[in-house]
Amino acid sequence: MFITLETDYAVRIVALMCKEQVKLDARTISERACVTLRFALKILRKLVASGIVRSYKGTQGGYEINMSPRDITLKMVVESIEGTYCFSRCLAPDGVCNRNASGKCSYQRAFYEISKSVRDKMDEYTFDRLIPDLEENI
Repeated sequence: MFITLETDYAVRIVALMCKEQVKLDARTISERACVTLRFALKILRKLVASGIVRSYKGTQGGYEINMSPRDITLKMVVESIEGTYCFSRCLAPDGVCNRNASGKCSYQRAFYEISKSVRDKMDEYTFDRLIPDLEENI
């Protein structure tokens, strides 16, 4: 299992913006994060919608990190792109268990505990801890 490329790029973009701590235009973000401009814009829209990034319109517009790096968790970024992490599709809000006729799956509890464990662990990692020497840049 891997996170999607979109999520990997979102982590890169957030890390870049946490380091820079200034308003950047989409092209600069795209170039510095090594993400195509079109893909960067798609990711930035999701990060803005989740409140991690703030956008500014107009000729002086751009994007800026909207939170302190110590308040941004890996879980927040991953879930802003992919939605709530679920180990199995049967745990998704629209998921259906097709393992037995009653709809009760004996694996569902295990899958739930695994999902919760991963979400809790991702919540422990904040960008101030993930980015080396960040304190020097703030």
